[in-house]
Amino acid sequence: MSKRNNFWMGATVAVFLASPAFAEGETAETVIATIGETEITLGHMITTKNQLPEQYQSLPDEVLFEGILDQLIQQTVLADSLGGDISGTTKLVIENETRAIMAGEALERIITAAVTEDTIQDAYDTKYANAEPATEYNASHILVDTEDEAKELAQMLSDGSDFAELAREKSTGPSGPSGGLLGWFGAGMMVPEFEAAVLALEVGEISAPVQTQFGWHIVILNETRLQDAPEIETVREELEAEIQQTAVENVITKLTESADITRPETGSFDASLLSNNDLIEN
Repeated sequence: MSKRNNFWMGATVAVFLASPAFAEGETAETVIATIGETEITLGHMITTKNQLPEQYQSLPDEVLFEGILDQLIQQTVLADSLGGDISGTTKLVIENETRAIMAGEALERIITAAVTEDTIQDAYDTKYANAEPATEYNASHILVDTEDEAKELAQMLSDGSDFAELAREKSTGPSGPSGGLLGWFGAGMMVPEFEAAVLALEVGEISAPVQTQFGWHIVILNETRLQDAPEIETVREELEAEIQQTAVENVITKLTESADITRPETGSFDASLLSNNDLIEN
């Protein structure tokens, strides 16, 4: 938080006066105070409270009311003292902040319109309704650094050694202490070489040495199962995120394609200009 923000927050919590009583039917346009011709409305105050850090928002309204009003009055008289003579940097910041706030509101409207019970159900049906049950695999492995070590382990297992005991004794992987158990996983969750080895096994079968980027593995397939489609509530957040992303991308693409945009060719400007603050400090 900047020193300026610290000042305003300190001023807000320093005042512990009860808020004045208003008649019912107040609106965001209700004028609370005036500074010359500038009006501070109830809407300005509510918005200011909503932008406070969480620890300040939790304070009682009677604590915040006069503090927020003082903050807005002080900001107004300070802003007016410039007489409209603001720096180029401040002008640019105001333009950027205005653009960002308006873009944020546009995004919020897009998201609100896109995510409904109907679109969530449609997304669920598209993704899961006709999907075949997916096979999941439960496997264990022993990870070592060299092929020779893996071959030695394979021979020991062939001679009757216990897989879990060997994993606890020999494996360099994090699953070693648990007997090499990897738990349940589906297609695409393991590196390709490891996945291919697992898919080639029958339940209870032990693989030949398999090399991946992590080293050499000996793998045993413990069991398999068919995983049915999840209930809609368990994937609701995932579906909402996908709907939001698709809606935003579609709207931005449509707006961008229909807008009259002129932009420079790549490389037309020296990128180091971004660090030349002298251009805006005036």
